[in-house]
Amino acid sequence: MMENRSATDIFRLLADDTRVDILRAVAVAQYELGQVGSGPAELSFSEIYDHVEVENTSKLSYHLGELTGTYLRKSDDGYSLSHAGERIVRFILSGNYEQPESFGPQPVDGVCVFCGEDALEASLSHQFFRIDCTACGQQVTGQPITPAQVKTRDADTLVQSAKLRSAEDARQIRRGMCPECGAHLSADVVEMPGSPLPDADSFVVTSTCEECLREYNSPLTYSVVYHPASIAFHWDRGVDMTTRGIWEFHEYIYEGRWTSEQTASDPDEYEVVLRHGDDAVRLHLDSTATVVRTERVRRESGVFRSS
Repeated sequence: MMENRSATDIFRLLADDTRVDILRAVAVAQYELGQVGSGPAELSFSEIYDHVEVENTSKLSYHLGELTGTYLRKSDDGYSLSHAGERIVRFILSGNYEQPESFGPQPVDGVCVFCGEDALEASLSHQFFRIDCTACGQQVTGQPITPAQVKTRDADTLVQSAKLRSAEDARQIRRGMCPECGAHLSADVVEMPGSPLPDADSFVVTSTCEECLREYNSPLTYSVVYHPASIAFHWDRGVDMTTRGIWEFHEYIYEGRWTSEQTASDPDEYEVVLRHGDDAVRLHLDSTATVVRTERVRRESGVFRSS
């Protein structure tokens, strides 16, 4: 059984060019093998030796021994990357430790959630993809972005990739899984009186990861946008929510078409209504922002009734 090591010990293993070359060589060799199967390709000692510039087999054996158990796994058939090895070598190969290229400002579709103006621009700021309103000067939204994501796309496809990432992250957060590390998220609904957000939604869902300490915040209405009931409801009306970025939903809150309210306390319960024309989908949530019931409703004499 491998002894517990500190984070310093773990990263110190990579303070050697040969070991980094070994991890890179294993990944490249696996890629070149083109093996299709249910598990990672395993490379023999001699195969690794052919891909790494090292003085002799003794030196390679020493470095493999240092990496095994943390960044490599060893079996009777050879060596393969561990979870930590996979994460670190993909990080190295993609160059995601580099400074991303500049981007923007680039005009994007959508309105400002604070002033309602169609004056949004996307740009990079401190390695974050952010959207600002040029009319009121407010930052509308922001999310992490990788150098590889920027490097491999032009302006339009970069914006599309940011939409995809925001949608994927939101779906994972709704299911209680941290997009960063995969650990469980705990969620709380907090009322924000005096919030600059429109009165239609004065609640914010705060999802916290106790493992990597990432925190995710969104208006309560946005927390259910990618729920299957919402996706199906909008799809039936010609709107594909899965291809839209969070900032493209602002008009619905600003115009009061999407609303939230607290319907009970002890325990707290909430209701979100997403309207589209004379139809709406109503989602009922518990105190952890988990959807417990949904229903479609239709406007009759100015009132939405179950359909």
